Amino acid sequence: MSLNDIKRTHYARQIDRSLIGQQVRVGGWIEDMRDIGKLAFATIRDVTGKCQVIVTGNNLQSALQAPRQSAVIVRGVVQESKARDFSVELKASEFIVLTEAVHPLPIDPTGRVESAIDKRLDARALDLRNPRIQAIFHLRSAGLKVVRETLGSQGFIEVNTPKIIGSASEGGANLFGFEYFAKRKAYLAQSPQLYKEQLTLGLDRVFEIGPYFRAENSHTVRHLSEFTSVDIEAGFLDYEEVMDILEQLVRRVALEFNENHKAELKEAGAKEISITKIDRLTYEQCIDELAKEGEKMEFGDDLSDSALRRLGSLHPGFYFIIDWPLNLKPFYIHEKEENTKLSKSFDLQYNYLELASGGRRLHSPAMLRKRLAEQGLNPDSFEEHLKAFDWGMPPHSGWGLGYDRLMMVLTGQQNVREVVLYPRDTERLTP
Repeated sequence: MSLNDIKRTHYARQIDRSLIGQQVRVGGWIEDMRDIGKLAFATIRDVTGKCQVIVTGNNLQSALQAPRQSAVIVRGVVQESKARDFSVELKASEFIVLTEAVHPLPIDPTGRVESAIDKRLDARALDLRNPRIQAIFHLRSAGLKVVRETLGSQGFIEVNTPKIIGSASEGGANLFGFEYFAKRKAYLAQSPQLYKEQLTLGLDRVFEIGPYFRAENSHTVRHLSEFTSVDIEAGFLDYEEVMDILEQLVRRVALEFNENHKAELKEAGAKEISITKIDRLTYEQCIDELAKEGEKMEFGDDLSDSALRRLGSLHPGFYFIIDWPLNLKPFYIHEKEENTKLSKSFDLQYNYLELASGGRRLHSPAMLRKRLAEQGLNPDSFEEHLKAFDWGMPPHSGWGLGYDRLMMVLTGQQNVREVVLYPRDTERLTP
């Protein structure tokens, strides 16, 4: 086998008794090497798991000299093993070191020696060899597949909206601004809100999974400057109906993990989360419950972090807060006809953590202009958006779900950075 012959025939997980007597080729990294004289036992790990390799003869010296975590490709015959952890093993006929790992490594990718999260993130590519970390991102990928299948089955089509925008999408708060060509001011989008509303005009039901940006100077375990959001918008649906879609989507992702990814959940250190019906609490119910707990609040007050933590202790798990005061919501949210101080809106919570926000949108251009003025925003700045509402805009509703936070909950992590490959926050721009 030459150095140019780098193709493997099997992954480590596929090496089983059905292959005894057959010659195979595996590629991966040296996790352990045990020298017992005339032979050595090598543990080779790839993305699917690990296998044991017996190294003898001409291959022995090069194998023993190779640093752990070096990339190798091994050819050999599958045979029965007497090892406790392996039912079969590979007797190597060729053991080629492709790339040596330079020691000392910044972290231990096996996870046996724990490192602080910042140190692990500094060496994220190496950190991903840790089976626990790998499991998190296998789950993240599986969840995205369920999201697409769930929304696709309900008539939504996937879209991609601009991330470089020329005006503030929701009033200008917490936006990253920069100089565009010809010294024009541009921003990084914090939401696809205005675009997805416009798209209901012709595409009816749309969804997007994409990165968004928020210049919020918060350094907590739940905030990021760049985050992944799942957004939907649907024509001719009211807010209760899109809330039903969100509930169904979250339930299906959790069910997928519980039924088909038990091994990854266990590896990630997560417990199964079963979701039946998600309770829906009105804002006013929450205010009353908090008052009984000694949290003094008046109608129209936003729910503080401490209030949400107390509410989460009363309602552990997932729950909706619905019918928020109109003054707490963005200009495009529709009021309730029977009580115009309330809005047709909702937030999805997990304990104290906000995961999603949504509601019915205003579709009347006159009402939108009026609401913009009431919130101190200049309607002229939104004319490019508002003109679409003169072309027969249907009533529509939608939501945005913080996918990173959902994964943080479902994989049992305490820090959102654990579920993001290369997180960006107030202090981190590398790697």
